[in-house]
Amino acid sequence: MKKVIILLLLSISLMLASINLQTASKTELMSVKGIGSKKADQIIEYRESNVIQSADDLKILKGFGTVLISNIKNQDSVSAANGQTKK
Repeated sequence: MKKVIILLLLSISLMLASINLQTASKTELMSVKGIGSKKADQIIEYRESNVIQSADDLKILKGFGTVLISNIKNQDSVSAANGQTKK
């Protein structure tokens, strides 16, 4: 029972934590609506040689259209390398 409560609290804290597009893990990126495994991999690969200043920077990636970028922008607590957080 203690393990279930701990997992529940951990899940809630992860959902409320800010997701930084520049440093987020694959799992954290996948928590954003519309980002699956492949798109998370694309973001991770892109940020290896680029700094993500805003969600708009991802528009150059294949499959990142206006709807997905809008989902990222509207996601609570998503931030970029510049530290700006959307809440």
